[in-house]
Amino acid sequence: MALALYRKYRPATFAEVVGQEHVTEPLRTALAAGRINHAYLFSGPRGCGKTSSARIMARSLNCVQGPTPDPCGECGPCKALAPEGPGSVDVTELDAASHGGVDDARELRDRAFYAPAESRYRVFIIDEAHMVTTQGFNALLKIVEEPPEHLIFIFATTEPDKVLTTIRSRTHHYPFRLIPPSAMRELLERNIAAEGVPVEPAVFPLVIRAGGGSARDTQSVLDQLLAGAGPDGVTYDRAVALLGVTDVALIDGMVDALAADDAKAVFGTVDRLAEAGHDPRRFASDLLDRLRDLILLRSVPDAANNGMVSAPEEQLSRMVGQAERLKPGTLTRYAEIIHNGLLEMRGATAPRLLLELLCARMLLPEVADDERALVQRLERLERRVTAGGAAPAGDAGAPAPGAAAQPATPERTFQRPSQRPERPDPPAAAPPQQAEPDATRQAPPAPQAQQAQPSAPAQRPAPRPEPEAAAPAAESAPASSAPGQVDAAALRQYWPQLLAAVRKLSRSTEAMLTNATVHSVEGSTVVLTHTAEPLARRLAEPRNADCIATALGQLISGEWTVRCVHAGAVKAASAPGAGQAPAAQAPARQERPPQQEQQRSYLRPSASAEQAQGRRPAPATGEPDIPLPPEPDDEEPYPEAEVSPDASAAPPSVPVDPDEAAHRLLSDHLGARPID
Repeated sequence: MALALYRKYRPATFAEVVGQEHVTEPLRTALAAGRINHAYLFSGPRGCGKTSSARIMARSLNCVQGPTPDPCGECGPCKALAPEGPGSVDVTELDAASHGGVDDARELRDRAFYAPAESRYRVFIIDEAHMVTTQGFNALLKIVEEPPEHLIFIFATTEPDKVLTTIRSRTHHYPFRLIPPSAMRELLERNIAAEGVPVEPAVFPLVIRAGGGSARDTQSVLDQLLAGAGPDGVTYDRAVALLGVTDVALIDGMVDALAADDAKAVFGTVDRLAEAGHDPRRFASDLLDRLRDLILLRSVPDAANNGMVSAPEEQLSRMVGQAERLKPGTLTRYAEIIHNGLLEMRGATAPRLLLELLCARMLLPEVADDERALVQRLERLERRVTAGGAAPAGDAGAPAPGAAAQPATPERTFQRPSQRPERPDPPAAAPPQQAEPDATRQAPPAPQAQQAQPSAPAQRPAPRPEPEAAAPAAESAPASSAPGQVDAAALRQYWPQLLAAVRKLSRSTEAMLTNATVHSVEGSTVVLTHTAEPLARRLAEPRNADCIATALGQLISGEWTVRCVHAGAVKAASAPGAGQAPAAQAPARQERPPQQEQQRSYLRPSASAEQAQGRRPAPATGEPDIPLPPEPDDEEPYPEAEVSPDASAAPPSVPVDPDEAAHRLLSDHLGARPID
């Protein structure tokens, strides 16, 4: 039967221990100086040389020329304690996993008092020391605390925290660590040279990665490959098949598909993975290792030269190209998604489904709202712009949050008849000169409205969005406006943002503002109205008014003061001035051209009735109402005699007796005469 590699090439001296110089050098110095302690604690991962170092320590202590850091290998104790030696009666090695009870500890304590038979020291090596029970440690505590001069304890464990504190405090603790890849490769190449079996260089990274930094595990993997080697030795394909490593072509295909945002290729790779019989968990783990290598290549230019990334030359060139196509933020997000997915795959009944979900998350950063997803979307756009291609509609429709707040055109959910596209006039439509009076009649009497009339009489007035539609210019105005430049209409548009700002300062004030509205802006003072008089008084208090003013200052630059009054009081104060609106409109009507006055004689009775009712007063903001589209004229115009001569005149200021008006109508239209 062949001897395992980790036993065949077990180190016999401290100089042969690989990757543990931080432990072996202090031990060699202590042995050379003769500073020997009565108890040692070797801790570290499995297969890193703890037990081998304990045996070397016993050999160095009992050498005829010792204590010495370099045993001679010729004396009886050196030959007995060699890796192939039979052992010594003065060196006892116990496995605490099966001998950790209190009875075993008592037996060891009784044997420890005997002097060594043929050596200088009696050495007890307790492997897996963390498996000793508390009662067993208590039984050993006294002898470990005050041992005889010929007695030395060496504890080896992978979990030093589980060793009893009173025992650990009486030992010299030497922590071992995993062997780095460079030192591990030197060890494997030395063993391969001794075996005389050819091994392809691309196999070593696979073996080192499978061993996980443990010398024993790595040599066991190499031993398995050597056992199945053919006439050509250990080839890369044979190693990939035996170790269960994912085919590098699948990894490259997945990374290339992710770099190109090709969903079809990504899920096609998952399908080929399942058809080949690979484990989705192992594929995810290998993909995570590849992403790790790409991150290092992207962040450290010489990562391949200093040993941080180990790969064949051909594969390394492909990895460099992949790292250039993928940005650091995208690689980091991919690695985090795969890492979290590996945790979800533990014990999963459908690992392929979970792998496909992971791929979907990597391809769709739009569905995530975290910063890394946003960085990936920005890097994707930068990559496409650099490549000279335009971003697809999906990316263009999902801009950054800063750009989303500035739309190019206001979005309307409802379109007024006046804002709808102009339809061709029917053949029987009235001539253009008859459409102009209708448009003039519908416009408000303010002078600003007269300036907004179109120059061409046949063209309809340009529609303007309602104040509720909030044009983009109105949205950006409060952000940079000072007091006196913002009107009440603009503040009404930003009322939800003002409520949100008040909510951060005082929730009670925000609740009281529910039914409040902006009435007017007087310089740097904002006047609010509320339907409930008690709440209006509460909002007028300095504490609430200052809270609203502070929120307004956060939303709009500048210093503001806020007043709140009852809505009923405002209406009562504005009622006396309402009757003066028709009188103020009279000069505007007198400035109309004579042509318009002549055309007003040809009006329908419905239009005359509308003018007889009078016009509404102008809004408080001074903005004209949106003109309605002109109504089509009837096919046959009404006779001029049927039109009331007083219809286009202003409302009479002197009241008319109803009986007198009725008598005049009867006599004019029916020829009736009063009966004396």
